[in-house]
Amino acid sequence: MNLPELIERFGSEDKCRAYLEALRWPDGVVCPRCEGTTISRIVKRNQFDCDSCRYQFSVTAGTLFHDSHLPLWKWFLAIYLIGESKKGMSAKQLQRMLRVSYKTAWYLAHRIRDAMGDDEQPLLRGIVEVDETLIGGKRPGMGAGYQANKSSVVGAIERGGQIRLRLVSNRGRETLHNFIGETVAPDTEAIYTDEWGGYEGIADSDTRHETVKHAAEEWVRGDVHTNSMESAWSLFKRGVIGTYHQISVKHLPAYLDEMEFRFNRRENPYLFRDTLLVMLHGDALPYRKLIERVPITKGGISEREMRQVKRRMERHGHP
Repeated sequence: MNLPELIERFGSEDKCRAYLEALRWPDGVVCPRCEGTTISRIVKRNQFDCDSCRYQFSVTAGTLFHDSHLPLWKWFLAIYLIGESKKGMSAKQLQRMLRVSYKTAWYLAHRIRDAMGDDEQPLLRGIVEVDETLIGGKRPGMGAGYQANKSSVVGAIERGGQIRLRLVSNRGRETLHNFIGETVAPDTEAIYTDEWGGYEGIADSDTRHETVKHAAEEWVRGDVHTNSMESAWSLFKRGVIGTYHQISVKHLPAYLDEMEFRFNRRENPYLFRDTLLVMLHGDALPYRKLIERVPITKGGISEREMRQVKRRMERHGHP
C-alpha cells in the first residue's frame, strides 16, 4: 500500500473502524469480557452490546487505540509513516504532518514503538553474524576514544533473515554469551564475529565460530564477514543522526525495537495490515510509564524489556 491508497481507503473514521473490526474479529464480533458471540450493534455510539453479559464495548476497547482522543485516521497515518520510513520518523515530522502538538506526536510515536517491541521472536539459525557497537555523540574537549557518554548495543542477524538488537550494560564475555544464548539456536551452523575477546568460547560441537580481524584490515574472508550486521548499524546510526538527532539511553531500547520490527518485515507486502494487528493486540503504554526513570540492571536488561518477557510468557500460558 502506498500513501495515496492509504488516504483513499482510510480517509474517514467509519472506514478505519470497519477495517479494525474486520481485522480484530474476522469471524464475527466477540465480547472481550465473556467471549460471547451474540452481539448487538449500537450504531449511534459506534459500540457493541453483549447479549450474554451486557458489557458494552467498541472495536478499540482493550487495544492500543483505547481511550485515545486522536482520530483513528491519524493513528493509521502515523503507523504507516513509522512502518514505511526506513530510517524512522521523528516526532517533529509527525507533528507537522498530522497537525497535532509535539507532545501528542511524541507520545503517539512511543506508543507505536512500545507495541512493536512485543512481537514473537524465534531463535536465529543457519549462519548468524554478531557484532556490537557504541551509540552516543561526541563530548566537547574529549578525544575520539572517550566512551563514558556512549551506550553499548549488541546485535545478531541471520543471513537473509531476521535481526535481534539489544542495549547491554557492557561488552564483556558474560553479557555477549548470554545475548547469543537467548537469540541464537543451539544447533545453528556458524556464528561469525570480529576478533573481540568477549566472543571466545561460543563455538560447540555443532556450531562453528569464525572471526575476521578488523584491526588487521580484514573485512571478508570467503563467506566469513559481519558486513550484514555492520550495514544494520549504519542504517540505525543514520536514523539517529539524520532523523532523531539524539536519543536518550532510557528510550534507546524502544528505538532498537522499532528498527528490529521494521527490518524483520522489510519484504512483507502486507506490512501495514500486520502492524495494525500488532497494535490491536498490544498493551497501551501509559504516559507516566513513558516519562518515568527506567534503570538498566546489572545484566543489561531494562524494566521495559522485563515487562515484554513477562507478556510473552503469559501469552504462552506460563505464570
